[in-house]
Amino acid sequence: MFSYIVTLQNRNPLALLRTTNITVWLVAVFLVSVPVFFEAPLVRFAPWLSLIITVGWLSLSRHLIETDRSPWGSLLWGFSLTWLCGSLYWGWLRWEPLWHLPVEAIALPWAIWALQPSQRKLYDIGACFYLGSLLGTVVTDLYFAIAGLMPHWRSLMLVENDLSAIRPILQSAVAQVQSGWGIAWAVALGSLLVMLGVRSLRYTELRYWAFSGAILSTILVDSIFGMVAALN
Repeated sequence: MFSYIVTLQNRNPLALLRTTNITVWLVAVFLVSVPVFFEAPLVRFAPWLSLIITVGWLSLSRHLIETDRSPWGSLLWGFSLTWLCGSLYWGWLRWEPLWHLPVEAIALPWAIWALQPSQRKLYDIGACFYLGSLLGTVVTDLYFAIAGLMPHWRSLMLVENDLSAIRPILQSAVAQVQSGWGIAWAVALGSLLVMLGVRSLRYTELRYWAFSGAILSTILVDSIFGMVAALN
């Protein structure tokens, strides 16, 4: 049976490549959309623990890169960068939305370094995953600024332990999002993310698929948070 599978793979290498690309894309989507629901409460109650966990992610990614030829070590390395930045911001600086993007971009020099020819074979997938996640953050924060949601962000962080005070803030924010101005910009910026994410799938290199998964999952995460806010 094993020899039969190997024969099929040898006869159809494009199918094997396509399967790997899709898997990388799905894992990238998972690493952006699912862990945020674990890291968000963790950094609220134990920011130092979340920060220390970054060391574990980096150690595991390095081990996989050194011992495995698969793309998962590189992808996990990129995820480690996003986890580090998220831990720093949401653990200590979440009350100021203007600090969000600068903190999320702290690992940008590492990502640029990872795309250099000497490092590209080891870290390029993770670097592109981080860059896709960062670009999604740029677009999301831009929308918050354009839609006038920054004051709501600050207010929510100041009353995050008071459930009775959260509801009116969320209702006010949803009203602005549902305005003509808010909807128009949501469609425009969402379309930009979709275009970038879909166009990246035209390439065969795995780094483009990791980039696409990170970008498109931004829409998923933002939509989930939007629906949660609308239900309150």
